Amino acid sequence: MNFKEAAGEAALKYVKSGMAVGLGTGSTTDFFLIALGREVRAGNLTGIVGVPTSIRSENRAKELGIALTTLTLNAVLDVAVDGADEVAPLEGGGLALTKGLGGALLREKIVAQAAKVFIAIADGGKVVDRIGMHTALPVEVTQFEHGAHAGFFRSLGANAVLRVDAAGKTYVTDNGNVIYDLHFDKAVGVRDPAKLEWALLKRAGVVETGLFLGITKVALIARESGVEERTG
Repeated sequence: MNFKEAAGEAALKYVKSGMAVGLGTGSTTDFFLIALGREVRAGNLTGIVGVPTSIRSENRAKELGIALTTLTLNAVLDVAVDGADEVAPLEGGGLALTKGLGGALLREKIVAQAAKVFIAIADGGKVVDRIGMHTALPVEVTQFEHGAHAGFFRSLGANAVLRVDAAGKTYVTDNGNVIYDLHFDKAVGVRDPAKLEWALLKRAGVVETGLFLGITKVALIARESGVEERTG
């Protein structure tokens, strides 16, 4: 069993019959979906309904036999499980995540905030001392005049790169927006992620950021020694 699979399997213990579950997006979360679908089909978990965070996870859930619902029908989810691109301690307590390399950060945050318990699953390589030390920070932006934000992102200390798809075309999210990946000095990272998030979100045209601050109740980190549980 690889680390991603171990983390996905470990999240199953938080799911009980009758729950409404947020279904994340990404390679690590796919192992959780596979495990959840297996238990549903076996009859070990009954009455499960899921809210997917992307078209991709919606289609995957359907393939695996997981019944779907919406936040309109289930405004409060019992639990949500999703991956993380970075996991770091949050100053003052709690956990900080970077998410969005899979392009679903807006829907992922909507679902995470709707859950009583949000669980992040990751391998040990995603653990950092400070956000921005391992990977870029995705920021979802409206298509209208999106290039005008480049100078603003630079003023925040970031090298901003417009995301493109495998064909080299501008990547467009499920919501019809584009994503800029903000690269910070990896030796330093982001010293004050809350201040950065505030600055980004007050900018007209910025829809959402991949900063998940203080949302995570549990992070399951899979390593060679086993799955470590961190609480926020």
